[in-house]
Amino acid sequence: MLSSFYRLVRKVREINHRYSEPHIEMSRGVRISLMALRIYLLVLVGLIVYKFILILN
Repeated sequence: MLSSFYRLVRKVREINHRYSEPHIEMSRGVRISLMALRIYLLVLVGLIVYKFILILN
């Protein structure tokens, strides 16, 4: 079980390393949009965690 977990972690790291550098050029607008989407996603996850904590209490 533990070896399969390590194999999965190694595979994820390999994929992350392979795609760490983008292969296409991104304009400034695209980069700003992607950053806004990342921030939006983090805010949504934070709200879900906050709601979960409130439900537990």
